[in-house]
Amino acid sequence: MKTLGHWLASPWRRSVLAVLAGALPVLAYPAPALWWWAYVALVPWLLLARAAPTGRRAVFDGWWGGFGFMLAMHHWLLPNLHVFTFVVAALLGVLWAPWGWLVRRMLGGEPSWDRTTAALLVLPSGWLAVELVRSWEGLGGPWGMLGASQWQVAPALRVASVGGVWLISFLLVAVNVAVAVLIAVRRSRLPAVAGLVATAVAGSAAWLWAPRPEPGGRVAIAVVQPGIVGGPDSAERRFDREEQLTRQLAGRDLDLIVWGESSIGFDLGARPDLAGRVAALSRETGAEILVNVDARRSDQPGIYKSSVLIGPDGPTGDRYDKMRLVPFGEYVPLRSLLGWATFVGEAAVEDRRRGGEQVVLSTSDGLRFGPMVCFETAFPDVSRHLAADGAQLLVAQSATSTFQQSWAPEQHATLAALRAAETGRPMVHATLTGVSAVYDADGARIGPWLGTDASTTHVYDVPLAEGTTLYVRLGAWPVYAALLILVAWAGADGVRTLRLRRSARAPHAPPARTARGSGARRGR
Repeated sequence: MKTLGHWLASPWRRSVLAVLAGALPVLAYPAPALWWWAYVALVPWLLLARAAPTGRRAVFDGWWGGFGFMLAMHHWLLPNLHVFTFVVAALLGVLWAPWGWLVRRMLGGEPSWDRTTAALLVLPSGWLAVELVRSWEGLGGPWGMLGASQWQVAPALRVASVGGVWLISFLLVAVNVAVAVLIAVRRSRLPAVAGLVATAVAGSAAWLWAPRPEPGGRVAIAVVQPGIVGGPDSAERRFDREEQLTRQLAGRDLDLIVWGESSIGFDLGARPDLAGRVAALSRETGAEILVNVDARRSDQPGIYKSSVLIGPDGPTGDRYDKMRLVPFGEYVPLRSLLGWATFVGEAAVEDRRRGGEQVVLSTSDGLRFGPMVCFETAFPDVSRHLAADGAQLLVAQSATSTFQQSWAPEQHATLAALRAAETGRPMVHATLTGVSAVYDADGARIGPWLGTDASTTHVYDVPLAEGTTLYVRLGAWPVYAALLILVAWAGADGVRTLRLRRSARAPHAPPARTARGSGARRGR
């Protein structure tokens, strides 16, 4: 221990260790997908911040750990954003600086039972506060929320139906805190064990009593994935490939055909020939086709990404314009200050335009579905609002072509499992180049994944569901509860600190004489 303490005495060595500790949770996400690792992945980071010699050093442990977490989670951006990836990770890592201080405050030294018990609530609440702030679109959105690592764990998905991915994150952090206490704080092991038991009980209660979606019929949904199409005329050749694949679906009795994001690179108003070809495909297959247009519009200024429903007679008039845009990929935040990012990476040269509102589209057969475009599947509130507005099916159109050989496509595809479980609605995740996937209303995968090496189409038999989950009804209540816990703790801690200071400043009165002592002196 002395050797380790001496090694950690160097601020730079300690910072490097904090970066490594912060990066560890990424192993719980795809591609490694070691979901069980999330239950202990934060322990090294917690132990490091707990042992910080000062509160200031704990702040740096939180910051460097946050930098490591964000860099590891978004490492696949390096070929595109280059050095700016480090800048973004460093800026976002600041969000964990107060959390590092909070860890030391709650677990430093030999905390009492009551402080350890409070830590099991306060530290997960602090983590949720960080996830809330970084979930803002301008800061990169909620990609890589801790709870998202549990996308293939059925009990965790049931928990998501109660409190969304937020509740999963809260419980995961609570487990990590309990494990850290069991390792480092012997006198507080009983509260730690109680915390583990309480977490298990909460998960079991969700599994047993949370409302489950009721069966609501079945629909046949086809996903068209053209694969990588390069070259100067890639938009035209991609359309040709999508047309060829879609034509193979004739006679399959389909309810909807879904193409990926940016599946059409031309404004349909300016290219009626393309709209006519898609309408012909709709007549051949007997199903409407949801395409995605990524182009400068002829009827208004700017470039939009729009989900457009096309039937046998052409566009139905139903359209959704993407609202949540990818920072730097589709627009540059504070372009006047950060516009230099376009010179060091592949940041957007021109900002895309935003849509005004979410919409629920309907096919001619009455299937109501809620469209989302790519990045929007990371936001729990987007799918929740669509489900509350009556969507029977969630449909995401995506394109991760830029990141084909990275962990990004699989990470993105797994987000649909969380959104399905949260809302109690099946979800289709259709991409240009993979990974495409479909999940039922419980978040369980339906049929095969279409990987990044596939240029194909697949028909999925999707069971619909009725009823609403607690998350759709109540929203992100774990976040509000976490903020209340932090406010209550801050108030109580402030009062306690004030009392200690007053006690330290109070003059010390001389000890009172005892009767025995006085009598003895008189006797002398």
